Amino acid sequence: MRAPGRGLTAGLAALVLTAACAGSASPTPTTVATAGPTATAAALATAAPTATLTPAPTATPAPTIGEPADDGARIIAVDANPPLIRCTDTGCSDPVVVPGRRARDLTIDSPAVGTVKVRLLLPAHFDAQPATRWPVLYLFQGGDLPYTGWTEWNAVEAMTAKTDLLVVMPAIGDGSYTDWWNGGNGGPPMWETFHLVELRQLLERNWQAGDRRAVAGVSLGGFGAMEYATRRPDLFRYAASYSGGLNQQLGGQNQWGNALLWGDPVAQADVWKAHDPTTNAAALRGMGLFVSYGNGKPGPLDNGKPSVWDPSGDIERICEAASKVFLARLAELKIPATVDAYGNGTHSVPYADRELQRSLPLILKALGE
Repeated sequence: MRAPGRGLTAGLAALVLTAACAGSASPTPTTVATAGPTATAAALATAAPTATLTPAPTATPAPTIGEPADDGARIIAVDANPPLIRCTDTGCSDPVVVPGRRARDLTIDSPAVGTVKVRLLLPAHFDAQPATRWPVLYLFQGGDLPYTGWTEWNAVEAMTAKTDLLVVMPAIGDGSYTDWWNGGNGGPPMWETFHLVELRQLLERNWQAGDRRAVAGVSLGGFGAMEYATRRPDLFRYAASYSGGLNQQLGGQNQWGNALLWGDPVAQADVWKAHDPTTNAAALRGMGLFVSYGNGKPGPLDNGKPSVWDPSGDIERICEAASKVFLARLAELKIPATVDAYGNGTHSVPYADRELQRSLPLILKALGE
């Protein structure tokens, strides 16, 4: 899901479900120029007798805030009062700083993906209970929306204001939820490692995150949520997809041929299958599940108009078809899921808000809240 108010253009259909692969596959290290170890003969001849060579200053590394992750990932900045921005289909309003808000923005230096941002919404009683371990909801964006997307476009802050959830909204960088195959060489970017290992450890060690976790997302984020749940079912008690592409052939990333992510779909078929929620649905047994989708036609939240996010309705129809295939596989496996196939409705923010609202009580119950 992309933000039309930010001047984003056509090509939305492909990019809603996967971000383009052509881009930086890994962070580029910064080279700091320093003086050479020796001076030239000419320089020495003209220098004053008492002159000395002074090395160029090197940059001071950012401080580590709190305890790092096992691989050295570390928090290097915390914004304790980030500006509150609200967006509509026509644009985003000026930022307003609201004192005492629950939002915290972390800047993380990650070996897996470079410098990356994460927004937190703290539990309602966070400050009053410094020894408590809080249940965690990982909430993923759609398309290439930034880490602030859920609080800019959706009402998640208001929905969770009275809960004791630690809501975690990470950046998704290259628009993928995977450690890139990179021609078989692996290495950065490694988004699965960042989301499920580095970030989890940083939250547990510095922000009182507990071991009761749920994961949810919209559009591409719905794919990411369910993919992570199948790959690491030990981490999550509940998984929710709102209009997500839950089948590689119909609505996942296979359709777009992202060879850098997982290689060739034929030659590396095993790699592709390892990231397909439908193929790996058996791993979800015992986990609470929520799947919702519309049919792409204007519905009760569209004011009779097509979605500016998906004017043709094609994106939502792809998500509908992919979700149906995924649910059919769950039915074959006799794995229960809560399904909201709401018919008329577009690929747009109001439906994501509504589906988060509908699934939130189930998420809270699964997390013991």
